[in-house]
Amino acid sequence: MSKKTLVLGASPTPVRYAYKAVKRLLSYGHEVVAIGKVEAEIDSVKIIKEKIDIPDLHTVTMYLNSEKQEPYLDYIIELKPKRIIFNPGSFNSKLEKLARTAGIEVLEDCTLVMLDTDDY
Repeated sequence: MSKKTLVLGASPTPVRYAYKAVKRLLSYGHEVVAIGKVEAEIDSVKIIKEKIDIPDLHTVTMYLNSEKQEPYLDYIIELKPKRIIFNPGSFNSKLEKLARTAGIEVLEDCTLVMLDTDDY
Protein backbone atom coordinates (compact mmCIF):
# COMPACT_ATOMS: atom_id res chain seq x y z
CA MET A 1 0.00 0.00 0.00
CA SER A 2 1.36 3.40 -0.99
CA LYS A 3 2.02 5.77 1.90
CA LYS A 4 2.16 9.44 0.95
CA THR A 5 5.42 10.66 2.46
CA LEU A 6 6.93 14.10 3.01
CA VAL A 7 10.72 14.08 2.86
CA LEU A 8 11.69 17.15 4.88
CA GLY A 9 15.23 18.23 4.14
CA ALA A 10 15.25 16.80 0.61
CA SER A 11 18.45 17.33 -1.37
CA PRO A 12 19.34 17.00 -5.06
CA THR A 13 22.81 15.74 -4.06
CA PRO A 14 23.02 11.97 -4.76
CA VAL A 15 25.31 11.21 -1.80
CA ARG A 16 22.81 12.65 0.72
CA TYR A 17 20.53 10.24 2.55
CA ALA A 18 17.51 12.47 1.87
CA TYR A 19 18.14 12.04 -1.87
CA LYS A 20 18.44 8.28 -1.44
CA ALA A 21 15.21 8.24 0.57
CA VAL A 22 13.26 9.94 -2.22
CA LYS A 23 14.62 7.46 -4.77
CA ARG A 24 13.96 4.44 -2.56
CA LEU A 25 10.44 5.58 -1.59
CA LEU A 26 9.61 5.95 -5.29
CA SER A 27 11.07 2.53 -6.08
CA TYR A 28 8.75 1.01 -3.46
CA GLY A 29 5.74 2.76 -5.00
CA HIS A 30 5.16 5.48 -2.42
CA GLU A 31 3.93 8.95 -3.33
CA VAL A 32 6.60 11.50 -2.34
CA VAL A 33 6.47 15.21 -1.57
CA ALA A 34 9.92 16.75 -1.10
CA ILE A 35 10.72 20.01 0.70
CA GLY A 36 14.28 21.30 0.76
CA LYS A 37 16.30 24.49 0.73
CA VAL A 38 16.82 24.49 -3.05
CA GLU A 39 14.35 23.86 -5.84
CA ALA A 40 15.40 20.88 -7.94
CA GLU A 41 14.14 17.49 -9.12
CA ILE A 42 14.79 13.91 -8.15
CA ASP A 43 13.37 11.73 -10.91
CA SER A 44 9.69 12.74 -11.13
CA VAL A 45 9.65 14.55 -7.76
CA LYS A 46 10.12 18.31 -7.60
CA ILE A 47 11.90 19.57 -4.50
CA ILE A 48 10.02 22.66 -3.38
CA LYS A 49 10.97 25.29 -0.80
CA GLU A 50 7.52 26.39 0.36
CA LYS A 51 5.24 24.77 2.90
CA ILE A 52 2.17 23.41 1.13
CA ASP A 53 -0.96 21.60 2.22
CA ILE A 54 -0.56 17.84 1.79
CA PRO A 55 -3.90 16.03 2.17
CA ASP A 56 -3.88 12.42 3.39
CA LEU A 57 -0.24 12.55 4.45
CA HIS A 58 0.90 9.30 6.04
CA THR A 59 4.52 9.95 7.01
CA VAL A 60 6.95 12.80 7.56
CA THR A 61 10.50 11.48 7.27
CA MET A 62 12.94 13.96 8.79
CA TYR A 63 16.34 14.78 7.33
CA LEU A 64 16.90 18.11 9.10
CA ASN A 65 18.77 18.57 12.37
CA SER A 66 16.73 19.88 15.30
CA GLU A 67 17.73 23.54 14.83
CA LYS A 68 16.68 23.55 11.17
CA GLN A 69 13.33 21.97 12.08
CA GLU A 70 12.20 24.96 14.15
CA PRO A 71 10.36 26.81 11.31
CA TYR A 72 8.47 23.59 10.47
CA LEU A 73 7.19 22.48 13.89
CA ASP A 74 3.67 23.93 13.67
CA TYR A 75 3.46 23.07 9.98
CA ILE A 76 4.22 19.39 10.61
CA ILE A 77 1.61 19.13 13.36
CA GLU A 78 -0.99 20.94 11.21
CA LEU A 79 -0.42 18.42 8.39
CA LYS A 80 -1.66 15.69 10.76
CA PRO A 81 0.56 12.87 9.50
CA LYS A 82 0.05 9.42 10.97
CA ARG A 83 3.72 9.26 11.92
CA ILE A 84 7.05 11.08 11.98
CA ILE A 85 10.29 9.21 11.38
CA PHE A 86 13.36 10.83 12.91
CA ASN A 87 16.25 9.53 10.82
CA PRO A 88 19.71 9.42 12.47
CA GLY A 89 20.82 12.90 13.54
CA SER A 90 17.36 14.46 13.29
CA PHE A 91 15.74 13.67 16.66
CA ASN A 92 13.98 16.65 18.23
CA SER A 93 12.44 16.22 21.69
CA LYS A 94 10.26 19.33 21.27
CA LEU A 95 8.71 17.99 18.06
CA GLU A 96 8.39 14.54 19.60
CA LYS A 97 6.35 15.98 22.48
CA LEU A 98 4.16 18.07 20.14
CA ALA A 99 3.57 15.05 17.92
CA ARG A 100 2.70 12.65 20.73
CA THR A 101 0.30 15.23 22.21
CA ALA A 102 -1.38 15.46 18.79
CA GLY A 103 -1.68 11.66 18.57
CA ILE A 104 1.05 11.27 15.94
CA GLU A 105 3.25 8.18 16.11
CA VAL A 106 6.95 8.98 16.55
CA LEU A 107 9.78 6.68 15.47
CA GLU A 108 13.54 7.04 15.77
CA ASP A 109 14.60 4.89 12.85
CA CYS A 110 16.08 4.91 9.36
CA THR A 111 13.67 5.19 6.45
CA LEU A 112 16.07 3.39 4.11
CA VAL A 113 16.41 0.41 6.45
CA MET A 114 12.68 0.35 7.16
CA LEU A 115 11.94 0.16 3.43
CA ASP A 116 14.48 -2.58 2.77
CA THR A 117 13.28 -4.71 5.70
CA ASP A 118 9.58 -4.28 4.84
CA ASP A 119 8.93 -2.32 8.06
CA TYR A 120 7.79 0.87 6.33
